[in-house]
Amino acid sequence: MDTSVLAPETTATFSDEQKEYLRGFFTGAAQRLRPFVGHTATGLLTHNAASAGANLATEAEPLFHGTAVPDLCREELWKYEENPLDIWDKLLAHADENRAPAPDDLFRFKFHGLFYVAPAQDSFMLRLRIPGGVLTAHQLRGLAQMAEEWGSGRADLTTRANLQIREFAPHAIVRVLNKLQSLGLTSRGSGADNIRNITASPTSGLDPAELIDVRPLADALHHYILNSRDLYGLPRKFNVAFDSGGSISVVADTNDIGFVAVRVGEGRSVPPGIYFRALLCGITGHKQFASDCGLLLRPEQTVAAAAAMIRVFAEHGDRTDRRKARLKYLIDRWGVERFLAETEKRLAFPLLRIAESDCEPRNPIDRAGHIGVHPQIQPGLHVIGVAIPVGRLPVAQMHALASIAERYGSGELRLTVWQNLLIPNVPSAHLDAALSAIRAAGLDVTAGAVLRGTVACTGNRGCKYAATDTKADAVALAQFLDARFPIQQPVNLHVTGCPHSCAQHYIGDIGLLGAKVNGAEGYQVVIGGGSDHDRGLARELIPAIAFTDLPLAMDRLFTVYIAQRAPEESFLAFTRRHSIDELKAFCAAKETVQP
Repeated sequence: MDTSVLAPETTATFSDEQKEYLRGFFTGAAQRLRPFVGHTATGLLTHNAASAGANLATEAEPLFHGTAVPDLCREELWKYEENPLDIWDKLLAHADENRAPAPDDLFRFKFHGLFYVAPAQDSFMLRLRIPGGVLTAHQLRGLAQMAEEWGSGRADLTTRANLQIREFAPHAIVRVLNKLQSLGLTSRGSGADNIRNITASPTSGLDPAELIDVRPLADALHHYILNSRDLYGLPRKFNVAFDSGGSISVVADTNDIGFVAVRVGEGRSVPPGIYFRALLCGITGHKQFASDCGLLLRPEQTVAAAAAMIRVFAEHGDRTDRRKARLKYLIDRWGVERFLAETEKRLAFPLLRIAESDCEPRNPIDRAGHIGVHPQIQPGLHVIGVAIPVGRLPVAQMHALASIAERYGSGELRLTVWQNLLIPNVPSAHLDAALSAIRAAGLDVTAGAVLRGTVACTGNRGCKYAATDTKADAVALAQFLDARFPIQQPVNLHVTGCPHSCAQHYIGDIGLLGAKVNGAEGYQVVIGGGSDHDRGLARELIPAIAFTDLPLAMDRLFTVYIAQRAPEESFLAFTRRHSIDELKAFCAAKETVQP
């Protein structure tokens, strides 16, 4: 095209004003020749310059488990910044330098079972994972060696059929973890926001009254968790239990998920046989038991169902508010049916709903069955329940029990949620010798009605949250009541040092919650709690009482119980048929009784 007709040749120069005009002219012409392309605020492409800019889309905020990082609570932010499973180099460095961790790493160390418990103790506590509570004599002996060489010289049995060892200096932590691995044990994921020790009926496989041996299920879930990185770092801790339907409870209804074996008879909508019902959202520290959610599962489906439920919780649980980060609060927000629908999306099999009434009732529970000598389903063999008051087990007794299990049993021991242990597979011919050896070790297979049902958390000797010396107080009160009132029916005493309620005070016949009373150690007293067939939350009896005054109040209450109880009436039944005002009147006292 000949442009001379459009722009006559000229040698004249342009003024500044003319240059600016021409610059604007040609820029406008260029824009008219090229269509506008920009972005809306939501990131969509548009040709409309009036509603968008060159790039108005903002960069999306990073997410962690679906939550914007700025909204995460402190612990979730620590997990986002560094996965606690990937800190082996830090463990090595702390051991090498013999130093305590900073707050963020203190939290991450719990993923490896290591709890720095200052100021209560300037040292680490180690918590294990013992699925189903099953230990070998070799393992118990190895743990005793660890406690003796590096720790406090004792172990503490816990209310999750587990074991803790205290007072490890930082320089010992890597040796401790390596020793655990050599024993075939682990502490991985035993603390912080993880699935705690998987519990199972302690006499599973031994109990003549049980419906099914649940040890393989607990063991399978334990190993699936260990090998699934996405099942660590949940919004908060998570508890799972398997109940065999036998004579000893595992307190399944206090767990986030409890699987309870049931029998379905003829004439129902499913073939007759042994199944499991699923209970959801037990969290007794928040005053709630797990409730039946309507599912019926075949035994081989339970582990997959548990994993699916845990993943739903991991993906949708609250990561902004620690107070609302348990499974209970997700289901409160969603409802059970939505939770089950989300669970079912992750399973290759449908979830079967069936009414609880279509299943046979659970077998009776022996509340004292974890203590004493009991016949097994295997002819000629017995399980011996050894009393371990509030779970304290010095290394000398650990060695002795390991030797007794090897010499008179099969070399196996079982831990229980009642902070004691069982020695199974003892032949009738060896019973007397085994009992003599247990007593020679300073232990026994009998205990008073209160002491055999007493559990206590760590207390202020080993936990910064506890207000009281729970273990010492629990034993003193139980022994005092047993000496005064030689009753036969079990009385469960649960003593916890803080509102975290590790000893589950709301399910005790008597529950004590540690508190400071006029500067002295004392307790809130609740009464009438129970689980399983006796399910019910305890009621407040005394808002606050100094421990020195507590034996007097309990003495008066038990005196009235002995005098006014109906034939064969338990202490629990007696307290439940009276109002709180009546029970308070029974506690009135005029003189001091010392434990």
